[in-house]
Amino acid sequence: MNDNYSEKFEKMRVAGKLASQTLDMITDFIRPGISTNKIDQICYEYIKDNGGYSAPLYYRGYTKSLCTSLNHVVCHGIPSDRILDEGDFLNIDVTTIVNNYHGDTSRMYTVGKIPVKAENLIDATYNSMMNAIKILRPGIKLGDIGYTIQSYVERKGFSVVRDFCGHGISSVFHEQPNILHYGKKDNGLELKPGMTFTIEPMINSGKYDVKVLNDGWTAVTKDKSFSAQFEHTLGITENGYEIFTESAKGYRKPPYN
Repeated sequence: MNDNYSEKFEKMRVAGKLASQTLDMITDFIRPGISTNKIDQICYEYIKDNGGYSAPLYYRGYTKSLCTSLNHVVCHGIPSDRILDEGDFLNIDVTTIVNNYHGDTSRMYTVGKIPVKAENLIDATYNSMMNAIKILRPGIKLGDIGYTIQSYVERKGFSVVRDFCGHGISSVFHEQPNILHYGKKDNGLELKPGMTFTIEPMINSGKYDVKVLNDGWTAVTKDKSFSAQFEHTLGITENGYEIFTESAKGYRKPPYN
């Protein structure tokens, strides 16, 4: 591998591994009766005990160590006293810092039996992310990522959120380029070896419009439709890509057995 980024990739692997292990660890706790605050506390302790720091904590005034986005929350849901009930589904989004480098990943979790429409939405969201990852290599354009996601989910009758996007990430939490989850083929910046960024599509069962609540963070669907998201941090190699946040337990999308 090119020495220009081999050291960066090594550090991204370590941070990404801790982030994905945190989501692996919390899986067994996701059941009726647990609060999202408790999820936040357990993950915070796990990250700290394993030599990392939770990047969201105090980031731009955010007071929790991760995001828990339930049902019609698109992203940036703040952990609270809210208790998980049968039929809920949620995204848990963690970002670790290890040796100044970041690993950013999120997965959907289900609490018991959820609506069929939510199951279909979760499946489509995961598949759209993986479809976009599989095309990654030097020379393709950012628009190809967005096009791949958008065309897939719209065929399924869902919509892509426009207000939030993936982002460059390394020793900085959010950096250029922005990774839009909608777009046109062969448009935008060309991918080059050594680039590191997230792909994190937010997909709604209804329209793509969102609104941010008065807390300044929580984004919800305007039409109260369901929303789902998955996220990986990855890097562009000489001839393809590397995912830094894959689950060591093989957990990809619910149900996690």
